Amino acid sequence: MRASFRLKTVVATLGLLGAAVAGQAQAQNIKFAMVIPTTGPLTQYGDMVKEGVSTAVEQINAAGGINGKKIEVTTVDDACEPKQGPVAANRVVNAKIGYMIGPVCSGAAIAAAPIYDNEGVVVVTPSATSPALTEGKNFHYIFRTIGRDDQQGPSAAKFIIEKAKPNKVAVLHDKQSYGQGIASSVRDELQKAKVNVALFEGINAGDSDYSAIITKLKSAGVDFVYYGGYHPEMGLLLRQASEQGLKVRMMGPEGVGNPEVNAIAGNAVEGMLVTLPADFSTNPKNAAIVKAFQDKKRNPSGAFQLTAYAATQAIAESIKAVGDDPKKVADHLHKAKIDTVIGPVSWNKQGDLTSFDFQIFQWHKDGSKTPAAK
Repeated sequence: MRASFRLKTVVATLGLLGAAVAGQAQAQNIKFAMVIPTTGPLTQYGDMVKEGVSTAVEQINAAGGINGKKIEVTTVDDACEPKQGPVAANRVVNAKIGYMIGPVCSGAAIAAAPIYDNEGVVVVTPSATSPALTEGKNFHYIFRTIGRDDQQGPSAAKFIIEKAKPNKVAVLHDKQSYGQGIASSVRDELQKAKVNVALFEGINAGDSDYSAIITKLKSAGVDFVYYGGYHPEMGLLLRQASEQGLKVRMMGPEGVGNPEVNAIAGNAVEGMLVTLPADFSTNPKNAAIVKAFQDKKRNPSGAFQLTAYAATQAIAESIKAVGDDPKKVADHLHKAKIDTVIGPVSWNKQGDLTSFDFQIFQWHKDGSKTPAAK
């Protein structure tokens, strides 16, 4: 009995010691959160961000981590839904995580940003482009590694004015923060240039039949359509316009630049125009990083993979510089210039990039894209 009791005591003690050692090892990690849509219709955008963050973390950890500590990533789902944004934010805060890459979508980001800022969580979004996220908010902890819609919109409008040269334009949007915001920016730029914007109208995201708006487009005699929103609706607009004999060129922001649009639109996707971040994967300086993506069968040339990689780099480099303290990291980001996979980046007082390069691409029915010449 005594020997058995002693053996049990030794085993229990070793178990406690093992747990303590494991706890110490975990405490040596630096916790990052990644808030992305893992459910809902926009999960592919979450996949893009996940590929970028995962590759960056693997590279950083393999090189010794941050000041000898490894990055540990927790994934939180917000479904790209504004109502879920605060729920996801509270999960990050309650987990005592001080650094976050995301949110992916502007609506969810806008809804969650006050919580992150009040609780001192450093947020770097690689994909939320709405100016309303940062404009006039006086946030200290919210940053981007992508440009704003009021940079992207003028790029799209410039192409429409100088290259497409349509007679009549319709500007549509999905009535949401991101889509309506960028559509408004494009409309305003076109009107400044005296381009005839014959229609500015919202559609309901999630609908399956857009024949009514297509009939309006035909009646208005438009020859170019700009749509502010995401790929599910753009795919349907393209397909149903083709089915109804409406021959117009369509253009959208980076939210439509998703391979899934091909499955929805079919052959009608050929020639779709899209504004996207420059393809940083073609930069020779990124060859090793591109190989790291490819070795894991990940795509480095999508809309958000490398902006997500850069977001992870920015946080990691700031922690290296000032230590594992979110307040100091935020202070550092506001004044630093950091070399990243998307080039040297710096931020203004609002947490927006001081510059960002949006380019125009032409989408093809095989899922590839090429720079748009006209």
